[in-house]
Amino acid sequence: MNKTSIPQIDSIERQWYLVDAENQTLGRLATEVAAVLRGKNNPNFTPHLDTGDFVVVVNADKIRVTGKKSTQKLYRRHSGRPGGMKTETFEALQERIPERIVEKAIKGMLPHNALGRQMYRKLKVYKGSEHPHSAQKPQALELSSSASAK
Repeated sequence: MNKTSIPQIDSIERQWYLVDAENQTLGRLATEVAAVLRGKNNPNFTPHLDTGDFVVVVNADKIRVTGKKSTQKLYRRHSGRPGGMKTETFEALQERIPERIVEKAIKGMLPHNALGRQMYRKLKVYKGSEHPHSAQKPQALELSSSASAK
């Protein structure tokens, strides 16, 4: 009988990856980053444990979307008060807070429970090419969608 090995939480070694979002398609980038945050790229992936790595996304202001999404895609938030719904287009949010676009896309692809919130904390998104995580020596993560980017 073969037994399934479950990694100890203390023995999980987390890597740091750097992703350049310049000229990347939003959804394609988000799926690959979410897979790394979950740990699906590691041989010791376990669905009920956080075995993922840290991901730093830079140049979030240069992300792109296909078709008419830049004018038609809407981002909603609610203050919790009656009539407190605020709606904003992709273009307007990219002008104001470009990091939020990438964060929301990736967060939607993680599990919607406490484990997903724990994985989301390992995501760092920055507007420009500068980031404060150079001490962790992040490795460049090559995305398969980068070959199809125009």
